[in-house]
Amino acid sequence: MESLRALPILDIERLIGQADQLKDQYGAAQPYPNILLERFIEADAVQHLIEEFPSPEASVSWRQLSPRSSSGEHWQHNKLGLCSVTEMGPSLRELILEMNSGSFIRFLERLTGITGLLPDPKLQGGGIHQVLPGGVLGVHADFTRHRHYQLDRRVNVLVYLNPDWQDEWGGHLELWDPDMQSCGRRIRPLAGRCVIFNTSDKSFHGHPEVVSCPAGHTRKSIALYYYTRGREDADVEPTRATEWQKLPEGLRPDLE
Repeated sequence: MESLRALPILDIERLIGQADQLKDQYGAAQPYPNILLERFIEADAVQHLIEEFPSPEASVSWRQLSPRSSSGEHWQHNKLGLCSVTEMGPSLRELILEMNSGSFIRFLERLTGITGLLPDPKLQGGGIHQVLPGGVLGVHADFTRHRHYQLDRRVNVLVYLNPDWQDEWGGHLELWDPDMQSCGRRIRPLAGRCVIFNTSDKSFHGHPEVVSCPAGHTRKSIALYYYTRGREDADVEPTRATEWQKLPEGLRPDLE
């Protein structure tokens, strides 16, 4: 397969140019600062990344992610994670390198208004994720303190690699309000899309609808997290574990 080092994956200059135009929209978004970017990845690169994404049977260090609640309920099921960059193909490695670069962080800082952002070379909890049919990711807030570096987690960036994802397959990203009373946003995980949002102990999100794609399909994504040394929103509880939430009864908004 042709290496993507000769092809553009991200047009970072375009992203930086958009940041000032989008920062007000980002900050005002509900239920907490967030944005959905279409065509985040350059069109010619999307298919290369999809073809390079390792299958569930690949001989790589997949982590099985399946914690249960105290009552035995699956909060996370049929989900695989890989944070070992050396076991990824050249295009995936290049994308992660670009997203951890100074230029990309400059884009994130201008978009979010959070200065002093730092990438995570260990990809704690991040890297590439793959959810198999029957899989689910309950609504949760992520850890807010990095266990190795003692840094404060501030921004999540999720990139999707699912061409022709059908609505009836489920697996849509949901962003819930801090009181867990309503879902503020529900997003299809379509290939080339990117969702960026602020992280705190109340930034509840997940895909609680069971993935029901056909055999041979999986829900593919890339997750990177960004940190600061200290944070100005001092009311955020420092946590080192995922905080899972039960869903209330109620309507959800339309899909995007």
